[in-house]
Amino acid sequence: MKQRGMTMIELMIALVIGAVLLVGAVSVYSNSRATYRLNESMARLQENARFALDHLEPDLRLANYWGLTNRAEIIERRRGQPDQLGALAGDCSDRWYIDLNNPVEGANGTNAPYSGCIGAGNYQPGSDILVVRHASAEPTNVLEANRLHLQSDRTRGALFVGELIPPGFAPPPASLSYRLVTNAYYIAPTSPTLGNTPSLRRRTLGSGPAIRDEEVIPGVEDLQIQFGIDLDAQGTPGSGAVDRYVNADNPLLDPTSPGFDPDTRIVAVRLWLRLRTETIEQGHTDTSGYRYADQDIAAPNDGFRRIVISKTIQLRNLRG
Repeated sequence: MKQRGMTMIELMIALVIGAVLLVGAVSVYSNSRATYRLNESMARLQENARFALDHLEPDLRLANYWGLTNRAEIIERRRGQPDQLGALAGDCSDRWYIDLNNPVEGANGTNAPYSGCIGAGNYQPGSDILVVRHASAEPTNVLEANRLHLQSDRTRGALFVGELIPPGFAPPPASLSYRLVTNAYYIAPTSPTLGNTPSLRRRTLGSGPAIRDEEVIPGVEDLQIQFGIDLDAQGTPGSGAVDRYVNADNPLLDPTSPGFDPDTRIVAVRLWLRLRTETIEQGHTDTSGYRYADQDIAAPNDGFRRIVISKTIQLRNLRG
């Protein structure tokens, strides 16, 4: 009985069909891998962005909160008072840590106002600096010997270090003790955990009392801020609403400038954060330019993936 196998033509056709199917499978796999890497990178960037905002936003919402009072001018021993607390080593400027009359301030593209604690080698040029001051969100029942506290009631407040509240204050709940919070957020060009990756950091008032440096999160390569200002005197029509947004170095906010307006108050802060992946993504080139705040940045043309996020935060304790 005769048996017939595959002809050469049939074999060639089978090989071609198999090759086409294999190429298609490899292409689908490659595209799936690229999509997975893209989704993973974007998810990580968005997660880091949420983490950064989760630190900045609550801090800003508490600005000018002083416990049982919201009047910084009645708090004793703050900066500028005859009985002001002593200077700290590593402070950003003289008694910067107790400058309660300025619960929110910043610097536009320079570290000059805070060079005492944010040196040129630890600062990303062109990025902004944001400073926030307030009392802790909750009163403390445990006074620490080496920490700066704030005691306040409805008519008075005082700063003190240690475990004994200043004289003249009634016991709780008529007066309560809080920790004083002073933070300066800035961008550093490197990260202690990821080397040459830029990071969002802060100089913060800690135990000692002393100014400490902390990393908030790596992968943030720019912070930009603008202040929403109210130009109306308190109690007048329109008071408490944002009239316009300005950079931190606007003359309206600078007491040493001829353009200074004492009725100007910061009632909102608009934030921009530019984040990048920690490692280069193979096959990706960032060819996009970035325009936000007062920045106009050319395309980096590198392999890092980036996002820019923005949020506007109303400062309820400064609206009057």
